[in-house]
Amino acid sequence: MSLSSSARERTAVAADNIIKLPADLDFERAAALTITYGTAYYALKYRALMRPGETLAVLGASGGVGLATVEIGKVMGARVIACASTDDKLAFVRAHGAHEAVNYEREDLRAALKRLGGEHGIDVVFDPVGGRYSEPALRSLAWEGRHLVVGFAAGEIPKLPLNLVLLKCCAVLGVFWGAWVRHETKEYKAAIETLARWCAEGKLSCHVQKIYPLAETPAALKALANREVMGKLVVQV
Repeated sequence: MSLSSSARERTAVAADNIIKLPADLDFERAAALTITYGTAYYALKYRALMRPGETLAVLGASGGVGLATVEIGKVMGARVIACASTDDKLAFVRAHGAHEAVNYEREDLRAALKRLGGEHGIDVVFDPVGGRYSEPALRSLAWEGRHLVVGFAAGEIPKLPLNLVLLKCCAVLGVFWGAWVRHETKEYKAAIETLARWCAEGKLSCHVQKIYPLAETPAALKALANREVMGKLVVQV
């Protein structure tokens, strides 16, 4: 089958966006690497400016971007507290490097993070969940802590009390991976090259729970909607 000239133009990829994969990184894991691990790396390195030895709390830690943040946080030298809704999910993220775990369906999130953060508090919160979990996570922050707003998987966009931001002198930071890629092409390419190298070296799992053929895309979407996925799903075209 041939493509018209207009179709070829639409499918063209700019040379600056092409990244050579290490020989030890297969295509399935590479497909799961870009958005989830890219988002996590951008959030921690460029938005939070996270430093070794800081404490990082990750909400929704067993999902694709949550797991990526747990693993990258550990590589960057953070103490990682994984927060998720079931003990099975927490066992999964512990196996991928989380130092502490909080089941926020069974335990009050604010109390748990206060206990684990100690007098100092939590330095960085990675929040792709939103809903009722965002405010207690914000309340757990240390002086000059950073709350990363990544998404709203819970379905509700929270309204955060700005007096807490003032009193803690903390920062609420938006993380929009797609916009950063468009604005900072060189930094994006360097980030993906770093992540691909770490994955090939075994520092990151880039875990794929299941690979679906294209015809079973509805089943993959149903698994995501039912919150059954730990790590990433890949649809193979």
